[in-house]
Amino acid sequence: MRSDTQLLPHLSAKQVRENGKQYYVDAEGAKLPSVTTILNATKPQEDRDRLFNWQQRVGVAEAKQISGAASRRGTGTHKQIQRYLEGKDSPCPDAIQPYWQSIEPILQDISHVRLIEGTVFNYDLGYAGRVDCVASFRNIPCICEWKTADKPKGSVERLYDYPLQIAAYCSAVNHYYQDYDINLEHTMLAVAIPGLPAEVFWFEPEVMQTLLQQWEERVAAFWKRRS
Repeated sequence: MRSDTQLLPHLSAKQVRENGKQYYVDAEGAKLPSVTTILNATKPQEDRDRLFNWQQRVGVAEAKQISGAASRRGTGTHKQIQRYLEGKDSPCPDAIQPYWQSIEPILQDISHVRLIEGTVFNYDLGYAGRVDCVASFRNIPCICEWKTADKPKGSVERLYDYPLQIAAYCSAVNHYYQDYDINLEHTMLAVAIPGLPAEVFWFEPEVMQTLLQQWEERVAAFWKRRS
């Protein structure tokens, strides 16, 4: 592994689905909703309308096929990145080669890897998630998140809920690993795009504070609806 820093222990947890929602269960049996479950359940109406309109425009069957393909390429790219960061020399599947070629140069700036694909719980706020990577990007400790897209996002606004997702992971890592000298204030989101260099979105502490506040409001709204 590309690391000379203390590794964070992997938490023993499993994923379960109930009524179409994803939860994580820890070793003691505590079950908390995933970050994506909370984001989907509290999605603003304008985002719901945009998704509905897109589905109607391309057709429900085609929309399902596109979403499935996007999910598979994302999973494949994550696995290839994980193998790379763990120092495993394995061939890249042809289907994700364009995304790998886009994001691989970014990985040259990743060091001090402490956690890869780890489940984290925030018991105080009541959620859990699977963080892509805790490492340093250009020598700054941060949460790293990997995404794929067919064309550039171009702006933070077009990332939609992704910044809130990464803020949630940052908060959960700081909460769960507080005894391991962890106090992350920066996050990085890289979007792999075929035929183009990956887009990098870097979030400074001031922005993270705002995103975390927005995320906590979404969590509170989720639990209020459940009560």
